[in-house]
Amino acid sequence: MGSLGFSISMIASLSPILMESRLISSMGCVSTIVAPSLSSVSVVSSSPGTRRRDRNLRLRSSMSPSMEIKPDSDVGVVSSATTKKVLVPIGYGTEEIEAVVLVDVLRRAGAEVTVASVEQKLEVEASSGTRLVADVLISKCADQVYDLVALPGGMPGAVRLRDCKILEKIMKRQAEDKRLYGAISMAPAITLLPWGLLTRKRTTGHPAFFGKLPTFWAVKTNIQISGELTTSRGPGTSFQFALSLAEQLFGETTAKSVEEFLLLRDGYQNPKNKEFNSIDWFLDHTPRVLISVANGSEEVELVTIADVLRRAKVDVTVASVERSLRITASQGTKIITDKLIGEAAESSYDLIVLPGGHTGSERLKKSKFLKKLLREQHKSGRVYGATNSSSTVLHKHGLLKEKRTTVYPSETDGPMNQQMIEGAEVVIDGNVITSLGLATVTKFSLAIVSKLFGHARARSVSEGLVHEYPRH
Repeated sequence: MGSLGFSISMIASLSPILMESRLISSMGCVSTIVAPSLSSVSVVSSSPGTRRRDRNLRLRSSMSPSMEIKPDSDVGVVSSATTKKVLVPIGYGTEEIEAVVLVDVLRRAGAEVTVASVEQKLEVEASSGTRLVADVLISKCADQVYDLVALPGGMPGAVRLRDCKILEKIMKRQAEDKRLYGAISMAPAITLLPWGLLTRKRTTGHPAFFGKLPTFWAVKTNIQISGELTTSRGPGTSFQFALSLAEQLFGETTAKSVEEFLLLRDGYQNPKNKEFNSIDWFLDHTPRVLISVANGSEEVELVTIADVLRRAKVDVTVASVERSLRITASQGTKIITDKLIGEAAESSYDLIVLPGGHTGSERLKKSKFLKKLLREQHKSGRVYGATNSSSTVLHKHGLLKEKRTTVYPSETDGPMNQQMIEGAEVVIDGNVITSLGLATVTKFSLAIVSKLFGHARARSVSEGLVHEYPRH
């Protein structure tokens, strides 16, 4: 990451909604309703009268001896006899990557995660336009006890959370009872600070809001643990943040298992993008991108691709191949898509992208509308791509002939590995782009931005995400 001296103009790149002050003016909650490894995490003890030096996070494992990884590698969930309850509140303008990564990672670790809306309805439009559906309204959570309450950032989402009296009471009780709580991005400065929950706590946050944190307690680290409080910087550090919380809840062994499944292990930490048969993707109009999804698609991949491309000013349409606009993704996140695939198929697109997820990929293969769209895309020489197991969809329709690809490791035993580029996270071959998916999907999305607009815009989007963009 470059300099932390963000100009005010850079804030506009954080989300399409951020600069709309009319949306930020009245955000009251109706109180009668609701990729680096873990080894670099900074920890500070805030016990009365003591202050330990920063040290690497190596919490003792609290995993039950009976804990095991379930055989379904698409899900990658760790099960435990000890249930941990987690609350993730969301509101209008919540940053969707931060919210969805928290839910995804903690559910994979074995937590019982409740997504609660601080609005008057369950459906919430996030900061870059993704429509999420909460499990409950926040009023249902008022009397519950949680092992962890974790706040995503985003604007005006952090303000919506701040102005919710029920959530404020929940968080203050969480801190008083010395149970775990956390916040990422804008939430430490915008939400926790006014509630008085940062007092004598080492804290980090999004670089654009770093100046709002208490001067002598603010630290420029990706993850900061201070007693029961954990804070982090932005969408680009979401996996670190969620894995740190998973380690505090379940122990190092569990967190490492999830970390490796998500492709955050050491072998995947450095950017490994490969390009062959380079062609120009630049357009003389706003790029139109279709993201086709199904029940069982990977929510992290869907949400990240849509968020990153919309930050880059791409016209993104998310289309469901199901009979309903609403899908339930791999880890249970409920998302409202923009269109059904039949309606989406009436238009043409500069790029078609398929997020992964084994179950979702199998359902994508069965869509006749999607098959027709993809074959037209191929015939016209326009761009298409896939992450994770959805490369098998392209393969099934004969769209990867003589193309080099990367594919999620569990798929490498199939007929596709003849053209697979070993060790690559993102592979571009002419007009086809593929990726390992999961935690590597931000690099995939930024590679698309770079091909469409150039490195300057990709770097600008990357800075807003607090994601380190490779030097070129």
